[in-house]
Amino acid sequence: MNLPARSAVLLLTASLLAGAASAQTLRERLRERLLERAEQRDEGVPDDLADLGGGRELSCAQWAERVNRLQERAVSRHPGPTPDLADLAYGDQALQRLDVYKSRHGGDTPAPVLVMVHGGGWCVGDKAVPSVTEHKVARWTPRGFVFVSVNYPMVAEGSDALAQARHIAQAVAYVQAHAPDWGGDPARVILMGHSAGAHLVSLVNASPALRSAAGVRPVLGTVSLDAGAIDVVKQMPQVYPFLKTRYLEAFGSNEAGWIAASPLQQLGAGASPWLGVCSTQRKDHPCDQARDYQARSRALQIDASVLPQAKGHGAINKELGQPGAYTDAVERFMAGLDPTVAGLLKRR
Repeated sequence: MNLPARSAVLLLTASLLAGAASAQTLRERLRERLLERAEQRDEGVPDDLADLGGGRELSCAQWAERVNRLQERAVSRHPGPTPDLADLAYGDQALQRLDVYKSRHGGDTPAPVLVMVHGGGWCVGDKAVPSVTEHKVARWTPRGFVFVSVNYPMVAEGSDALAQARHIAQAVAYVQAHAPDWGGDPARVILMGHSAGAHLVSLVNASPALRSAAGVRPVLGTVSLDAGAIDVVKQMPQVYPFLKTRYLEAFGSNEAGWIAASPLQQLGAGASPWLGVCSTQRKDHPCDQARDYQARSRALQIDASVLPQAKGHGAINKELGQPGAYTDAVERFMAGLDPTVAGLLKRR
């Protein structure tokens, strides 16, 4: 090949490479812009079922790099309610922190306590995100509840899903020990979580070993908001392709590990009543797993209910607490747990 021809080939190759790089940069910028627009519409930081990787598998570290900056930006623009007590430490690790929103209803009777665990695919998330706190605090603290929102170490901090469940159990034990300091009743604690957080509260509720190791006393009930996995053994083979890497980081690659971190398989004596809210719009059919849990729970003579919702995964979290049939249905479950809770929920 003569010099002019070789130069032409090199120029063409360089042009093609530059074009490919430019296209990749454009795709990255477009994805970021879409995220920013979602935040401007107050849709919240996308959770573990949002495909921010453009169809590519991302590790938890890659996912966190994409989401954390946007999350910080979203919270700075719309910080949500201000806790009465912020960043209380329930352990030694940096993310073992929780926020407390005290009851806004006066009286001498100790208030029931709602403990909320955020989602984010075991990789990201924060207790202060408005979709986690805003409508729930506005709904339930005026009715006489203490609301607690919990952070916990992520996969990137060395905690897989089972370790995260231990953190949540530790947080629940801390809440029960300190609830009287906040005007709360340690005997009337209700667990609540969304997505990965729903998996974690369900696992703590299900597992006698986790509760015993952390010193968790009985709780009134558990509300699971569209869990990332209730039957981990069933879930792992049907995980969305772009989530496979993160699920493997959270649960490992062997069935023994899946069983150890699976609420369905760990369900045992002492579990509290459970409500499984599940999206009918998801392609991995979470309502099937919720019904399986319900059947096993009832076989153990423990009450469990399933609440299918024609809502997206994020909406099931964000819309809870807003007036309407969905919040009413969740409150009917809560009211059935305890007469004091039922009386408070009648308030308007």
